[in-house]
Amino acid sequence: MNSFVRKTLVVQLQSGDGDRFPVMAHLSYDAADPFALTMVFSHDGRVLARWALDREMVGAGLTRPVGVGDVRLRPESRGMWDELCIEFLGDARPDGGRHRAVVYVWAPAVAAFLRDTHGVVRPGREEVRVDDFLAEVIAGG
Repeated sequence: MNSFVRKTLVVQLQSGDGDRFPVMAHLSYDAADPFALTMVFSHDGRVLARWALDREMVGAGLTRPVGVGDVRLRPESRGMWDELCIEFLGDARPDGGRHRAVVYVWAPAVAAFLRDTHGVVRPGREEVRVDDFLAEVIAGG
């Protein structure tokens, strides 16, 4: 059985109040970390950012606003397009605000990716390997 799921999508990045522009988003899921998804954003061969997201939260964000910390998700409809809007909040700016980037992802593609991850580890069947985690922490990894 395959314990990895990967998908690459073109998403729309909006920084500040400016226009959107396309970037690549590489989504991955590893059964060894069953609660998390990884999103790596790249443009012109350069990695722009890497985020670990809660798999359950991403699924919930397809239907309702979720998140109160550095990552917030909400569904958005733009005519015929259903999108998942992901807002990333970064470090503080000199003016007291925070750096902010918003990514718009085609919602059906995210839903399909999540279904594929559920085929690897069903929701509610995730296992936490506490001994492995503690050994990694103690080893300094």
